[in-house]
Amino acid sequence: MTAQDNNTPKATSTSPSAATSDSATGETNHYASNGAKYYALGLLTVVYSFNFIDRQLLSILQESIKADLSLSDSQLGLLTGFAFAVFYVTAGLPIARWADRGNRRNIIAFSVGLWSLMTALSGFVQNYGQLLAARIGVGVGEAGGSPPSHSIISDIFPPEQRASAISFYSTGVNLGILFGFLLGGWINEFFGWRIAFLVVGAPGIIIALIVKFTLAEPIRGLSENKQVSTESVPFKEVLSVLWNHVSFRHMALGGAFNAFASYSTSNWTASFFIRTHDMTTGELGTWLAAIIGLGGAIGVVSGGVLADRLARNDKRWYMWLPAIAGFVSVPFMIGVYTVDSAYLALAFAVVPGVMFNVYLGNTIATTHGLVGLRMRATASAILFLILSIIGLGIGPWSVGILSDALAATYGDDSLRQAMLYIIPVMMFWSACHFYLASRTVREDLAAAPD
Repeated sequence: MTAQDNNTPKATSTSPSAATSDSATGETNHYASNGAKYYALGLLTVVYSFNFIDRQLLSILQESIKADLSLSDSQLGLLTGFAFAVFYVTAGLPIARWADRGNRRNIIAFSVGLWSLMTALSGFVQNYGQLLAARIGVGVGEAGGSPPSHSIISDIFPPEQRASAISFYSTGVNLGILFGFLLGGWINEFFGWRIAFLVVGAPGIIIALIVKFTLAEPIRGLSENKQVSTESVPFKEVLSVLWNHVSFRHMALGGAFNAFASYSTSNWTASFFIRTHDMTTGELGTWLAAIIGLGGAIGVVSGGVLADRLARNDKRWYMWLPAIAGFVSVPFMIGVYTVDSAYLALAFAVVPGVMFNVYLGNTIATTHGLVGLRMRATASAILFLILSIIGLGIGPWSVGILSDALAATYGDDSLRQAMLYIIPVMMFWSACHFYLASRTVREDLAAAPD
C-alpha cells in the first residue's frame, strides 16, 4: 500500500459543483468545489460580523447608557470587558472540546441564535444588574462562534492558504465594528439605545437558521488529505503541545497585548471623542465605522494575504508582519490623544485602525499549524482565552479604573489621559513579543504533530 493510499480523504471532482464521496470513510465531501469553500467562508464571516456587531454596539451606546442608568467608568469597563470576557472564555473551552469531536455547524447555529437573543433582550433592561446579566448571556453565546469556525476553515483550506482564509474570516471583527458603530450611532441619536439593541439583535436569529440549513460539516483533515483518528485528544495534551512551543508563548502574549490595546481603543474611543471633542454619536459612529471598521478589514486581509505570500520563502513573516504593524502604530496612537483637533485626532487614528488586527489571521493560522487535526478548535479556544482575559477582560476595565482615578485631577479629560498612558505602551509590548516569536516559529512548525 502506498503512502497516498493511507491518506484520506482525497477529494477531486471533474464537476466544479459536485460533492464527492470518500471511499475510505464513506463520508461525503461537500467542499470539492471552490464555490462551496467560499460560500462557507463567506457565511462564517457574516456570523463573525454579527458576533462583533452585538459586542461592539455597547461601545457607541455606553455614554447614553451611563447617563440613563447612572453608571461609573469602572462599571462600564467591567461591563464591556472583564465580566464579558470571563464568561466568554469559561464557556469557550468546553464548547471547543465539543467542537473537536461533534458537529461544528450545529454548535455555530445554536451560538449565534443565543447571543442574538440576549442582545435583543439588552434593550429591555432597567438597571445595571440586568444589563450585566444580558451581556453575560451574549458572552456565553459568542463563545461558541469562533473556535468551531476556525476548525471548519482549517479543514477546507490548505495550509498555504490558511492565513489568508482566516484573515478574511477575521474581517468579521471589523465589519462588526463598522456596522456596530454606524447603526448604533445613528439609531441611538434618533430612537435611543434600547431600540438599537433590538434592531441589531433580531436579524441574528435568521442567520442562525441559514447556518443550520445551508452550511455543510466538512470532513476533518480534508485540506491536508490526512485521515483523522476518531479518538478525542485530552485537553492537557493540547495545552502541553502548545506550551512546549516557545513561539506560541510569545505569539499568545503578543496577541493578548495587541488585543489589550485594540479592545481598549474600540471600547473607549467613542466616549473619548464625545467627552473631549464633543462629537455626536451619529457623526462619530460614521467616522469610526470607516476608520476601525473598513480600515481594520483592509488591514487584517492584507496582513494574511501578504504573510501567506512572503511565508513561502520564510515562515517567520507570519510573526514579522504583526511586529512591524505594532511598532509602526505606536507614534500614531500617541498623536490621537495629544492633539487638540478632533479631525486631526481621527486622521492619526487611521494608521492604528488599519494595523490593529494584522496579527489575527496569522496568529490563528500559526496556532493551527502547531497542533494536530483534532486539536484545532481547542487550540483556538486556548488562544482566545489568553487574548480575551488579558485583552478584553483587563484592557477596557483598566482604562475605566484609571480614568476614574484621574477624574479628580483631569475632570472630563481623565479618559484621554488614561488611554494615553496605557494603550501605546501595550502595543509596543505586543510587537516585541511577536518579534521574539519569529525567532523559533520555523522550528516549531516543523516539529508539529499530525
